[in-house]
Amino acid sequence: MLAYVIIGIAIFCGVVGLIGCVLPVVPGPPISWLGMMVLYFWGRGTDSAGDTMSSRLLIIWLIITAVVTVLDYTVPSYLTKVSGGSKYASRGALAGVLVGLFFAPIGIIIGPMIGAFVCEVAFGGKSAGKSIVPALGAFAGFLCGTLLKLIASGMMLYYIFVYSF
Repeated sequence: MLAYVIIGIAIFCGVVGLIGCVLPVVPGPPISWLGMMVLYFWGRGTDSAGDTMSSRLLIIWLIITAVVTVLDYTVPSYLTKVSGGSKYASRGALAGVLVGLFFAPIGIIIGPMIGAFVCEVAFGGKSAGKSIVPALGAFAGFLCGTLLKLIASGMMLYYIFVYSF
């Protein structure tokens, strides 16, 4: 009976983690990894071949989770710079992500774009028309970060299912 509760908790964490990838308020990959950890420590799930989840797999996914989480915050800033934005627009995109956390979920989606645009106009000395491209680069960074999170959380949910049944 306890095994079913543990499996249920692990699957719940995996599903919430996947949903959290598109709902910026919820940290998707860390919650998905928590589901794997629950299954590893308390569920001792096995795959179809009867093998238990290895600590190596858990550590690899912890590293991937950390990298994806960091990239989710830095990619908007990077793509702002790549799309022609100055250091001000790049810093503005990063600030927009952080300020957007307080106005979730919409703030996290448009925060990097607004931050890049405002800082490019105010401090970079560019016109509003020329500041649009770096702002769109920040938005593209948000989309890339979301895609990375979806892939990582989807794979972790896959492993949760593999080691649950």
